[in-house]
Formats: sequence, C-alpha cells, structure tokens
Amino acid sequence: MPEADLALLTDAALEAGKIASTFFRNDPQTWDKGDGQGPVTEADLAMNAMLERELLRARPDYGWLSEETEDTSSRADNRSVFIIDPLDGTRAFIEGSKTFATSLAIATDGQVQAAVVHLPELDLTYTATLGQGAELNGQPIRFRGHDTLETATVLSNKFNLTAQFWPGGVPPVQRHFRSSLAYRLCLVADGQFNAMLTLRPTWEWDVAAGTLIAAEAGAKVSTQNGGTVRFNNTMPHLPGIIAAGPELHEALLARL
Repeated sequence: MPEADLALLTDAALEAGKIASTFFRNDPQTWDKGDGQGPVTEADLAMNAMLERELLRARPDYGWLSEETEDTSSRADNRSVFIIDPLDGTRAFIEGSKTFATSLAIATDGQVQAAVVHLPELDLTYTATLGQGAELNGQPIRFRGHDTLETATVLSNKFNLTAQFWPGGVPPVQRHFRSSLAYRLCLVADGQFNAMLTLRPTWEWDVAAGTLIAAEAGAKVSTQNGGTVRFNNTMPHLPGIIAAGPELHEALLARL
C-alpha cells in the first residue's frame, strides 16, 4: 500500500539524514566521478549502502535505481521501483551549505506513488502520497500561484535562462538558486517560490520525489516540452522539468 511505502521511505530518509550529519562539515573524503558527473563523497556512499540494504530488505520485489548504484536492466522487470538520490546537492554538502537533501521515491508503472525529501540540517521533511496531498513536517502544504512572468520567482541556474533555450524571449523572472533539484521542487510545493525549471537532461533520481510533492501540493509539473513525466525509463533521463502554477507554467512553455 502507498501509505506503508511512505512510512518506509520516511523512516529510511531520517536514518540517511543521521548518516549525512556525521560527515557534514567534517572534511569527508571526496572523489570526482569523471565524465562531467560531478563529485561524490563518502557520505553519499554510506547513505546509499544503508538505503539499498534496508529498503530492498523491506521490499525485495521492488527494483532499484540510485545515483550511487551501477544501473542494470533488471529493474525494467519490476512494476515498482525505488528511485533514490541519497545525497542530492553534493556540491552544497561539500561547501558546508545546509541545503542538501535525501530524495526517495517509489514509482509503479512509471508513476511516482510515494515520495520523501528530507533535509537533515534544516529539519525539513517533505512527503507525499499520490492522490493524498503533500506535507511538510506533518502539516499540509500548498503552492503559491502566480499568473504572469513579471515578478515571478523562479528557481533555476543561470544556464537555463540563456537565450539559446528561449526563442520567444528569455522570461523576465526573478531567478533564485538552490543546489538540490529535489529541494527546488519542494520550495515550489510549499509556496516559497512560484516555479522551478531545469532544461538540461535530468536524471530521474534528482526529481522523482520532488515532482510528486510539487504536484500533490497543486503545482503543474511537466517535462520542458510539456509532456507527462514518467519514470523507470530504460535510460533514466528526462528532458528537463518545469513546475509552476497552471498560468505561469503555460507562459513559460509558450516561450520555449
């Protein structure tokens, strides 16, 4: 049941957060993955090992997709799959910023059913179950609508707001940034910002949990071309993500 899955993910996220906190601002060992994949720390690996062990022990019939586990084609045989980023925002973590997150989701037949995004150093736990709304620390949350591009607050990096992506003109929005894509989606969900977007190919584990939380809070979530977001793809890439209220979402898409 989705409720039982959400409880499982929540408990696992809290435990992963405890592991992260033992390494945070404690000079963790760090490596570069190469091929432009960015850094990984011993915290990422320790968290991933615990999550893989405990979650698959609890749900041995589920598949597994994680940033820190070598992917295999076997997950395609599972109706349900864990989609995991043990430490989203690794660069922020290394720099000593508290805005890193653990992002955990379960998708069934391509649709996320249960999701948790936990930020241990900020004491924030976002949760959602499909069709049952989204919560922050156990309290319901709702996105804040904004009808027009002017004065809209949008979470994005600078690259996504360059002219090459916007034949209709770069939108005149107020740009803000957080390292974790999962956290960006949650900040839209709880009404602190009007939208988030990423226009680069996006790994599923970065956004699986956050997309459900944003959608359950009332935001419209799609790929950058307006398509439905589906998970557990053979190549676990998505063509970017946009999350915003319906009017703002339409206005952003119209310029792409």
